[in-house]
Amino acid sequence: MTLETIDLKLVGPAFIAGLLILSTHVPLGRQVLGRGIVFLDLAVAQMAALGVIGAHFAGLESGWMVQAFAVTAAVAGATLLNLAERLWPETQEALIGTVFVVAACLGILLLAHDPHGGEAMQDLLAGQILWVGSQELLVAAVITAILALLLLTPFARSGTGFYLLFACAVTLSVQLAGVYLVFASLIVPALATRRLAGYTGVLAGWGIGGLGYALGLAFSAMLDLPSGAIVVCLLSAVAVAFVSVFMPLLRTYAERKALK
Repeated sequence: MTLETIDLKLVGPAFIAGLLILSTHVPLGRQVLGRGIVFLDLAVAQMAALGVIGAHFAGLESGWMVQAFAVTAAVAGATLLNLAERLWPETQEALIGTVFVVAACLGILLLAHDPHGGEAMQDLLAGQILWVGSQELLVAAVITAILALLLLTPFARSGTGFYLLFACAVTLSVQLAGVYLVFASLIVPALATRRLAGYTGVLAGWGIGGLGYALGLAFSAMLDLPSGAIVVCLLSAVAVAFVSVFMPLLRTYAERKALK
């Protein structure tokens, strides 16, 4: 187990993919926490995964038609949950959970008679970020840049705008990293930096996420472990260290500065 075992040609594109995911998911995650809809990501991500499974069931393996299936399913789920937020806010979390479990079960049913169904489901849940290709990365970079710009507009702060942009961002990231890693990228940095306001919190979230991805991918390469799972674990560990060590130090510094 040495640093020499890390293949930068393999880990490098995966790390860039992780940074692209974090660029939109950290600010979106802070909005999710602010709205009190933590499991929205899981539900919409599972809908996007259902779209990919639907495309697979229809005999489509790749290309724009798969993306169309995934985006359509994710936007449909996000639209439904946006409607639920307005009409039944008191039961929204329950409805989010219901959408997630129904989408997951529909995916299982569609893959029930597929000899490669288990492998396809594992890829969608745990992800295959180490195998992201240069063409996928280029497309992801362009879409992420557009989404990042839209997140700075008033449209992103409206109910409809937030849900639509969220659905598009999650659709892209699920196919790069899988449902589990997407959820961790959205919630863990936002949770760790929830007491930091504005751009300070966003920058800290990006730092936590970037370090978590870097460590996770490095250990994945050195130990030959599933990349998605180990990135989730190390991203969470970095977040815990930030809250346990850095935040108390920052609080102490602020208190001392206030006394002067």
